[in-house]
Amino acid sequence: MLALVRHGETDWNSAGRLQGRTDIPLNDLGRRQANDAGAALAAQDWDLLVSSPLRRAVETAEIIGSHVGLDISLTIPDLIERDFRGAEGSVLLGMEREDIDKLLLVSESEAEVAARSVDALQQLVRENAGRRIIVVAHGTLIRVTMGLLRGEPHAHVLNCETIELEPELLMGFEPEAAIR
Repeated sequence: MLALVRHGETDWNSAGRLQGRTDIPLNDLGRRQANDAGAALAAQDWDLLVSSPLRRAVETAEIIGSHVGLDISLTIPDLIERDFRGAEGSVLLGMEREDIDKLLLVSESEAEVAARSVDALQQLVRENAGRRIIVVAHGTLIRVTMGLLRGEPHAHVLNCETIELEPELLMGFEPEAAIR
């Protein structure tokens, strides 16, 4: 079993800014969200805790780990958020969908994000067969990964939302097919 958890809120999240790979820390609400997620996850047994290397994900994972009795075993570079490139820091609140789509044309594609995420998760599962793993990552990465795996769009992922994923859904899936 994998539990995919989006990091807690940051000031950029609350302002509606694209933060992508910009390394923004959690705010106080984000820390409370991480504590709530950790308390909920503590109701089950977990074997491994991994994270994106960005500090908002690492801090969320550390807080969750304090509840489930695990330290972060590994940070996985390919679980970093989508690279929004020149669009990073842009405020999307109040923008029309068409304008947002134009702004995101400079970004790493969602298909590329999903492919690298699925590849990283497959490797994690192969190397840790049978283990129950908490993965702390990012909203767009989780949303497009789940959409690719399930073959239909996935809804927006809230801060500290947890999505359980059976490893079998990952294995045998060809992530590179997503970018063809």
